[in-house]
Amino acid sequence: MKNKPTGTIGRRDFLQSTAAASAGLILSPMISAQQGSTGKQDDINVALLGAGMQGQCLMNACRNIPGVRFKALCDIWKAYNQKRVSGVLKAYKHEHNVYEDYREMLAAEKDLDVVIIATPDFWHAEQTVACLEAGLHVYCEKEMSNTIEGARRMVEAAKKTGKLLQIGHQRRSNPRYIHCYEKLIREAGLLGQITAVNGQWNQMLKEPLGWPEHTDIDKATLEKYGYKSMQQFKNWRWYKGLGGGPIVDLGSHQIDIYNWFLETVPKNVMASGRVNYFDKNTHEWYDTVMAIYEYQTTQGDVTAFYQTINTNSRAGYYEAFLGNEGMLNISEARSQWDGIYREKWVPEDNWKKWCKEGYILEVEEEEQDESAPDGVVLEVRPPSPPPPRYEILVSMDKLIHQPHLENFFDVIRGKANLNCPAEIGYETAVTVLKVNEAAEAGQRLEFKPGEFVV
Repeated sequence: MKNKPTGTIGRRDFLQSTAAASAGLILSPMISAQQGSTGKQDDINVALLGAGMQGQCLMNACRNIPGVRFKALCDIWKAYNQKRVSGVLKAYKHEHNVYEDYREMLAAEKDLDVVIIATPDFWHAEQTVACLEAGLHVYCEKEMSNTIEGARRMVEAAKKTGKLLQIGHQRRSNPRYIHCYEKLIREAGLLGQITAVNGQWNQMLKEPLGWPEHTDIDKATLEKYGYKSMQQFKNWRWYKGLGGGPIVDLGSHQIDIYNWFLETVPKNVMASGRVNYFDKNTHEWYDTVMAIYEYQTTQGDVTAFYQTINTNSRAGYYEAFLGNEGMLNISEARSQWDGIYREKWVPEDNWKKWCKEGYILEVEEEEQDESAPDGVVLEVRPPSPPPPRYEILVSMDKLIHQPHLENFFDVIRGKANLNCPAEIGYETAVTVLKVNEAAEAGQRLEFKPGEFVV
């Protein structure tokens, strides 16, 4: 921190004061250009490291957060990502410098507070550790790392430096998920004893991803940053050593919710992962994976299933928690099946209290005529009528990453606690990366005692 005249309060000192931080934050520079290029004393200076689609999502989510100023941008794709995002920042009057190499950025920028990391997974550990050791707080996209060793180094660096490290499992800050966990499951106990969890992320991918003409990164630069070709750079998620496959890229968001809502980590996992459709030369990771976890909770044993299919989009993505008294079906995308369902043997009056509290709202379902002519048997074991559905009375009207970033910046200002600190991110990384090991081994793998703790 630069020297400051006696009697004045420095920007970083200001950020450490909760009272001061809560005063006077009216317009974010991303919202209005009227502030011009001069920042306020309480602004948080941010560098965006990785300006691809995910980095752009995070930048857009910051635009409605007061006091966030982007001062630096780092991306190796100069002709596209760097050029495009720099233009957006200029349009919103964020004076910033651009870099190709994050090490040059850290050496040159002396007034940063935060680095938002949205690079491919295999860079996360090295870049996060370097930024933390440079005295900066870090918001790092999930997965923490494509290796357990890398994730461990990140936790150790956060502990050693005392800087904040938030991992981008953004559902942890989503008000609907928080409401379901704190109010519907913990307080009201509407599910009863949870015995099973079911989740998925199904999508139809059209591969491989291409890129605009005349924007190729030169071969020397690609090799410097770990890529063999432009094709590999654009499709890194499918290559071993660069990404962790679809279970990491997609499943980690939802499996993280398994651990959170069950309040524990799994005992074991078995999995099947195969390349059923795509070219095995370009898809080193499988396109279809199914995993089964076994948990032991304070209520009892839970079996949890998860699948991700990249060749069919049936039912999209969701998480379902099934108990003996009810089921919770929730999705970040707010699907038509979202809601909490009461088992019919549970008295309706048991749930009326929570309707009056404003936690849930019963949905009037249209009655279906399932009658048959007299003497006609349609089914020996007719299907049970659908259970009554209740709406979750908490909305999410922000960009999906915004609440998680708000939480991160609130912690910097001393107004909150991290919703997904390094230790939680590490638990999820261990839980998820073990699926790849189980699929490779073709057998159930046990989690060792202490495996989730650094």
